[in-house]
Amino acid sequence: MTAAPRTALVTASTAGIGRAIAQRLITDGVSVTVHGRDPEGAAATASELGAVGAVAADATTSAGLDVLGDWLRAHPVDMLVNALGPFAEHDVESARPEDWLDAYRGNVVGAVELARIALPHMRSEGFGRVIFLGTRATRTPIPTMIDYSAAKAALANATISLARSATAPGVTVNMVSPGVVLTPSLRAMFADRPENAGRTWEDIEPEVTRDYAPNPMGRLGRPEDIAAAVSFLCGTEASYINGVNLPVDGGITGAH
Repeated sequence: MTAAPRTALVTASTAGIGRAIAQRLITDGVSVTVHGRDPEGAAATASELGAVGAVAADATTSAGLDVLGDWLRAHPVDMLVNALGPFAEHDVESARPEDWLDAYRGNVVGAVELARIALPHMRSEGFGRVIFLGTRATRTPIPTMIDYSAAKAALANATISLARSATAPGVTVNMVSPGVVLTPSLRAMFADRPENAGRTWEDIEPEVTRDYAPNPMGRLGRPEDIAAAVSFLCGTEASYINGVNLPVDGGITGAH
């Protein structure tokens, strides 16, 4: 008798890194539900990727987190990948108390709450994977994203706590921390600058890498690089990896 495929919820998976993760897990044979804020956008992504379904909620709000939590209780999954990571640019002078609270709520509270809801089913089944998306800023904080960097560092700390106290044999909790990844929005940010008008991305990227994200690999990351790491940690080969913060950044955190 053929075993049923593993199931997964990937949050913030209508674009960028989250979408690439959802696509990779589907390729791996996992039955994936995608998530986004917009119902139409989430449904469209699910159709495009061949996902089993979609759920829409703004998980940065209490009401939206309740919706997503209720969905997760009604649809237990074997894998929870939290790709949600809201951020804004603030330095120590411009970050207000509410900005710090928003960064913590959006990057830590929601992620840990969904893990708390998902873990009992995983423990009862003897298999489970919780993956948080972090950032290189957990190791090399970004002064112009001070509240975001601190929040992701708190999530890295929570990853270890969950791995030690909230799991069971067969269940792991890990973090994958991307470096600077070439998403459509990042590419547009640099390609649309006046000094880059008429230039190809092949000409622009080496300069962006040198000035913005110097690393030994000499390029920016791709969403697929992050998805590959998540795929590995979700697999059976990674069953003895628990509580790690895996940098996927071309060596940028060790290059300075």
